[in-house]
Amino acid sequence: MRLLIVNPNTSDEVTDLIRAEAARSAGPDTRLDVRTAPHGVQYIETRLESLIAAGAVAEVVADAFQNDDDARPDAVVVAAFGDPGMPALKELADVPVLGITEAALCAAALQGSRFSIIAISPRITAWYRDCVERFGFGARLASIHSIKEELNGIGTVQQDFAETLVELANRAVQEDGADVVILAGAPLAGLAREVAHRIPVPVVDGISAGVRLAEAVAGLACGTHRAGSYACPPPKPRAGLSAGLDAHLAARQAAGADTATAAPAAAAPAAAPATAPVTAAAGATA
Repeated sequence: MRLLIVNPNTSDEVTDLIRAEAARSAGPDTRLDVRTAPHGVQYIETRLESLIAAGAVAEVVADAFQNDDDARPDAVVVAAFGDPGMPALKELADVPVLGITEAALCAAALQGSRFSIIAISPRITAWYRDCVERFGFGARLASIHSIKEELNGIGTVQQDFAETLVELANRAVQEDGADVVILAGAPLAGLAREVAHRIPVPVVDGISAGVRLAEAVAGLACGTHRAGSYACPPPKPRAGLSAGLDAHLAARQAAGADTATAAPAAAAPAAAPATAPVTAAAGATA
């Protein structure tokens, strides 16, 4: 199995953290292709920055599908909390596309009734709350806590604020009743392994959740979105797209048209066989 993991932030330091945790989490037969967004912001903490990142992620995903069949991904992981571009990116690929937010929320929901999110920025918390509501987990959110101090660097958040993050996680458990804690954001990739013994409930890492759930969903081989709201967009005039994105959309749309043309007409339902009326025997009970 091959996973494409896209860092929607432009920070190579964060990509290195993602790659390391993904390698620790992936199964032995999983090959990882970890890439960084070609344009955008160093780290995403607002809705607008997420919108900017979504286009960059779409370009990376499209480029990955220009490879030979052996190098094409079997699933895609969007590796930034807030899931920039999701769920729209499901329309772009004929393989499962997961974001680490939804993966982390699902992993938390499987382990407890209520969960808390520990974030790296106060500005980010309102957007994260929106994401939790959008994914249908609002009633199970106990709280969101964040680092209040200014960051020294996005690649050193773990080293600079590990004690603060652990303190916030324990506060969520003690004061908010969290059954599970999510350490949110790619800059925290791998930290859960280091501090789990200091937090008395399960601690979820978004990158490891994204990798393991992507492997599981791809392994289920449930099929692709050939119809419905996540099917590939219909053909129409386009302008200004990257060459890779334009080519990938054209190929997907052509494949969809071929599939629709080749689909056999639905067979008429067979007539029900005639049955003789049944008369209840005297004294029978239901």
